[in-house]
Formats: sequence, C-alpha cells, structure tokens
Amino acid sequence: MTTTLAPTLTPRLRLTLVLLLAAQFMLAVDFSILNVALPVIGRGLGFPLAGLQWIGTSFALCAAGFTLLFGRVADLFGRRRLFLGGLAVLAVASLAGGLATSPGVLLAARLLQGLATAAVTPAGLSLMTTSFPEGPLREKALGLNGALMSAGFTTGAILGGVLTDLLSWRWAFFVNVPVALAVLLLAPTVVAESRPVDRPRLDLPGALTVTLGLLAVVLGLTQAGEHGWTSPHALLSLAVGAALLLAFHAVERRAAAPLVPLGVLSRPTVAWGNVVGLLAFLTETSLVFLLTLYLQNVLGFSPLAAGLAFGVLGAGTVAGGSAAPRVIGRLGNRRTLIVGGLVQAVSTAALLGLGEGHGSLALLLTATFTGGVGNMLVIVGFMVTATSGLADHEQGLATGLATMTQQIGITMGAPIMSAIATAAMPGTTTPAVLTGLKTAIAVNAALVLLGVFVGRRAARRS
Repeated sequence: MTTTLAPTLTPRLRLTLVLLLAAQFMLAVDFSILNVALPVIGRGLGFPLAGLQWIGTSFALCAAGFTLLFGRVADLFGRRRLFLGGLAVLAVASLAGGLATSPGVLLAARLLQGLATAAVTPAGLSLMTTSFPEGPLREKALGLNGALMSAGFTTGAILGGVLTDLLSWRWAFFVNVPVALAVLLLAPTVVAESRPVDRPRLDLPGALTVTLGLLAVVLGLTQAGEHGWTSPHALLSLAVGAALLLAFHAVERRAAAPLVPLGVLSRPTVAWGNVVGLLAFLTETSLVFLLTLYLQNVLGFSPLAAGLAFGVLGAGTVAGGSAAPRVIGRLGNRRTLIVGGLVQAVSTAALLGLGEGHGSLALLLTATFTGGVGNMLVIVGFMVTATSGLADHEQGLATGLATMTQQIGITMGAPIMSAIATAAMPGTTTPAVLTGLKTAIAVNAALVLLGVFVGRRAARRS
C-alpha cells in the first residue's frame, strides 16, 4: 500500500511566500495611503482643488488598464522578470513622488506607480499559483494573500494619516522604497523564474484594443463618479471603451496567438468566478466609502479617527483570510463563496440600523468585522476558483483577469454608490444624508446577494 504525503511548505517555499506577500501588501497599502493626505498634498504643491482627484485617478487608470496586458506578458516573457522590473519602477516612482516639487512630477510618479502595480500584481499572483500546486498549499497562500491585501487597504488609510500628521505626506511615497529594495535584493535568489520554452509572438492588436478599451472604461467610471452618470464626457468614454472591447473580442477570434484565448474566457470557473469576484470587490470597497461618509458627515469623526475605525474591518479580513483555506477544505470553493456572500450580505443589511448617535458605533464595528470575514471568504474562494484547472502557462492570464476584475470592482464601487446615495438624499441635513447612505447600503447588500445567486446557479450547472 502506497502512502501519499501531503505537500508541505519547505523553507524555500516559505521565504518565497513571504517575499510575494510583502510585495502584494505594499501594493495594497499604496492604493489607499494617499487618500487622507490629498488636501495636504494639494496645499503643499499648489494643486487646484479640481485637480486633486487626478492623484488617485491617474494611478487607477494605469493599474486597471494595463493589468490584463501585463498578466499575459508575464506568461510569455517571464513572471519573475516582470515582477522584479515592476518593483524597480515602483521604487523609482515612489522616490520621485516623495521628492516632487510640482503637480506634474507628482502625477507622473502616480502614473508610473499605477503601471508598476499593473505589472507586479498579476506577475506576483501567477508566481504564487505556479510555485504552489493546486490544493491546500495554494489555498493557504491565496488566503494569506487575500487577507494581507484587504488589510493593506485599511492599513494604507491609517498609515497615511499617521505619516502625514507626524512626519510629512512625502513619507506616504518614501515608505515603499525600502520594502521594494528588500524584495528586489532577495527575490532573485529565492523565487524561481517561470516562463514557457516556446514563446509565441505577442498579440499586438489585441493588446492595443483591450488596453485602450479598459483605460476608456475606467476613465468613464471615474468621470461618472465626479460629474454624474449623465455627464457627456463619462458617457462618451464608456461608449468608446465598450466599442474597443468589442473590437478586442473580434480580434481575438481571428488571432493565431490571441492575447486572451476565448476558450479560457468560456471556462465556467473563470467566467462566473470573475463575476462573483467583481461584485465582492465592488461592494466591500464601496461600503468603506459609504461608511467613511457616515462617520465624518453624520457622527462628526475626523478623517484620522474614521480611518482608525476601519481597523476592525481590517481585523475581520485577516481573520477571514486566515480561516478561508480551512473553510474551503471543508466546504469546497463554491460553497465557501456562497457562505461568505451570505455572511457579508447579512452584515451589510444590519448596517441599515445605523442612527445619528454615537451609540451606533458598536453596530458599525461588529457588522464591519463580520462583513470583512465574509467578504474575504468570497475573495479567496474567487481567487482559487478563477485560477483552478488552468495550466501553468495560462496562470499569468488567469491572475491578470482576476487582478483586472479586482481593479475595476474597486474603481466602479465608489462612483456607483455615490450616485445612488446622492440621488436618494432629500436634502443636506444630517437625517437626509443618513437616508441617502442607507439607500446605497441596501443596494450594496442586494448586490452581494446577486453574487451569491450567481455562485449558486453556477455551482448547480457545473
């Protein structure tokens, strides 16, 4: 009788995991670290008030628009090579941003940071999925990655406030440099390269149409959030983006070596997994936006105090990410997605009980903790589902799609919820603001339930 030993984490694999997680955590922190510091940066560099939003928009455009392209480039030219190259660009861009003396230099630095994020995130995730075989080890790695990623968003909001208050907004950029350099020094000797022996040519028409299409869609979403969903510029950008993505689909049908093989997109796990993931990222990140408005505009919290309140949400995501591999091992990916979605939906719906007094803080903290646990079960289940059943040479594509889903969900959430909340506000008084926020929270909970419904129907069909 032969006994099969369960795969274990060797010291080399453990160090590989630590380095990859450190990079992903840094990128998550970088996504939110400047939010609290924006007014201070504007005063320090002479940004016009209307131009402040471009500090975030320039980053989001590149991070979402180029991630699918870079995910495929990682498959074709080497995942470690792209991972290290992206980290080097991030270190240089962060240093330039911290030393910036004009708005133009700062925006250029943010564009480069977004490009670096678009390269490092899918390359790092595909290194993770190819380094750890499908099963418990990969589930554990993705669980820790999801927990640290979500915790990184919360940490970024808190750290940005602390660094700005105690030192300078410039340290929100400088903090990336030592982490990136440490990973750059250690990764070449620890993380193995991963690339195909036979390398097909890059599908340039596909790369051009999908990248420009995603850029137009993200730009349209950000403009809709700023100027409303009837804004001509927003509608034009969204229409151009949709047309380019349709052109991309037509190009891929005829390409000899397509950037995104349509057979991969048609696989049930990839298709429905990314739909569920999109809703998971859209709902939780936009809920943070809504609760930030509640804490500051209804309860009167300062930006730093509001950021600290989300430490409980961060604890919930860490708990959910740590528990996810065990839950997946017991229930399977699909049931974990459903259970996590139900927990998140109930927790979000509970927030409809928020009132105008500080007595509601206990409800908010409890619901955000349990909602964070549920959301992280969904996200880890989504990552495992969206990367399962694919060969190693397709992992960069799979993680690129998953990262694109993540970035678009994050980008879409706030504009959608802002438009819903604003439309539902009967005035500018505190009760009116609370009414609008509760309407958006109810829609948020309904979208989580939609994700549960999609996951359940897909589980029955496959």
